[in-house]
Amino acid sequence: MAEAKSASVSRVNPLDMFVWEGTDKRGTKMKGEAQGKNASLVKADLRRQGINPTVVRKKPKPLFGKAGKTITAREIATFSRQIATMMQSGVPLVTGIDIVAGGQKNPRMGDLLADIRDQLAGGTSFSEALSKHPVQFDDLFQNLVKAGEGAGVLDTVLDTIATYKERIESLKGKIKKALFYPAGVIAVAIGVSALLLIFVVPQFEELFKGFGADLPAFTQLLVDASRFLTANGFYIVVAIAGAIFAFIQAMKRSRPFAQAIDRFMLKLPIIGQILHQSAIARFARTLALTFKAGVPLVEALETCAGATGSVVYETAVMRIREDVSVGYPMNAAMKQVNLFPHMVVQMIAIGEEAGALDTMLFKVAEFYEEEVENAVDALSSLLEPFIMVVIGVVVGSMVIGMYLPIFKMASAVG
Repeated sequence: MAEAKSASVSRVNPLDMFVWEGTDKRGTKMKGEAQGKNASLVKADLRRQGINPTVVRKKPKPLFGKAGKTITAREIATFSRQIATMMQSGVPLVTGIDIVAGGQKNPRMGDLLADIRDQLAGGTSFSEALSKHPVQFDDLFQNLVKAGEGAGVLDTVLDTIATYKERIESLKGKIKKALFYPAGVIAVAIGVSALLLIFVVPQFEELFKGFGADLPAFTQLLVDASRFLTANGFYIVVAIAGAIFAFIQAMKRSRPFAQAIDRFMLKLPIIGQILHQSAIARFARTLALTFKAGVPLVEALETCAGATGSVVYETAVMRIREDVSVGYPMNAAMKQVNLFPHMVVQMIAIGEEAGALDTMLFKVAEFYEEEVENAVDALSSLLEPFIMVVIGVVVGSMVIGMYLPIFKMASAVG
């Protein structure tokens, strides 16, 4: 009963964060942050540490909600690596999480780790504590930690998870680079054109009015486009923003729409090939990791389906899972979906026959990760001169269009 009352008081009066300034025994100025129920207790705690506090005040709360950016996958990977290193050095799990939590620059991440630490201190298992935060720690992470706890190799599993997440994030970064490079070229070209039409063309239009002659067709087209953009610019921006928002919502809410877009992207030249290779690499690495950790193959397939980053591949993996669950060999099930290259299917078949499926999957992942990296580098090299050509053509055409009436006048006078 007393414990329940104490827990209730703790929830009603949580610790506040205070900022302090003071001097140590040598007179050196120091400052920092500390948690406490009130300023007096924080001062007393500082004095016990040999610090003479001069200023202790409650840390101001952020103006707009909770401070700190959202927690990224790279932060989760770094956390896994740090905890694995500490555990391998003999540091207890709760102590390790407490140390890592205290060193976080992102307050949200610090709060997340503090909550996990408190749950562990209360007797909850690590996998159960992680399950309370499914956004940051997905099913794959939870299943691997649970397997690691059961086998007594949690430090090794956490180190493996860190390596996996680092590789996956690196792969995602390369895919984003491949997709955003062409989009960036288009955006720059549109932006430059809009600036010229809004600010430069109207100046020339005033000049053209004094000519008293018909403008060349291309110049007149630019003038009309400038008038339209100037008069309807706000509505165009709103329409574009609305279309982007609607597209994103449709991708989230409509699986058939998401599948249609995914199929379209996979059929694009160069970009589609990169997306195919990326999905296969992520599938192979995720499945290899879960299977190696002792997760049954059917359950591992379900876990890794969403990790492919492709709706088309996710659907295919779930179909493979269904076939494997009723007794089909995995290589035969992969052949049926008609999505994986012959080499991948054959390597899986060899791995199944030799009892080394995880090893073969790791080799497949490494091969396709390297293929993605080479393809993205080649695409970047190809696009760099293309960017200059596109922007040059766009800007050059508009400049020529503006000077056509002047050239026409000059030839007429000559």
